[in-house]
Amino acid sequence: MRRSGATLACVTLGAVLGPALGGCAERRLHITSDPSGALVTLNDVEVGRTPVEVDFTWFGVYDVRLEREGHATMHTSAEAKPELHDQPGLDALRALWPRPARTDVRWHFVLEPIVTDPDALIERAREIRALAPEPGAPEPDDDGPPARPGS
Repeated sequence: MRRSGATLACVTLGAVLGPALGGCAERRLHITSDPSGALVTLNDVEVGRTPVEVDFTWFGVYDVRLEREGHATMHTSAEAKPELHDQPGLDALRALWPRPARTDVRWHFVLEPIVTDPDALIERAREIRALAPEPGAPEPDDDGPPARPGS
C-alpha cells in the first residue's frame, strides 16, 4: 500500500509533536449492573464493584464475570468498540489535536436473582416434571420420534 507524502508527514509529525501538544487517548470502561454492587472481573482480574470505571488500552472482546450475593453469577463477554477517532489512521492524526481524545465505553448488565422461596421452587419443580416423559413410556429412537400407540 502506497501512502501519499502528506499522510506520511502527518503520521511523522503526530509521532514527534503529539506528546508535546498533549494529544493522547483517554479510554474508560463504565460498568453498571442491576442491582448495583456486583463484583466485576475482566479477563480474570477483579476491577471493583458496580458502578465501576476502569482505564483500558485495547479494543476488543473482554471476558466479564459479575458476582453478587443472592444472584446468579454472570459469565459473559462484552466488546469495547473503537469510536471514529480511534480508527487506524485517524488515531495518528488525533495526536496532532491539542486536547486528549476521550473514549467512554458503557456496559450494563442485569443479574438474575436466585430463587430461595420454597413455594416458588416447588412450583418450578412441578413445571419441569410436567415436561418429563411418563414412567414406562418408550424412549425415543435415534431414528426419530417415538411410535404412537396402536401404529
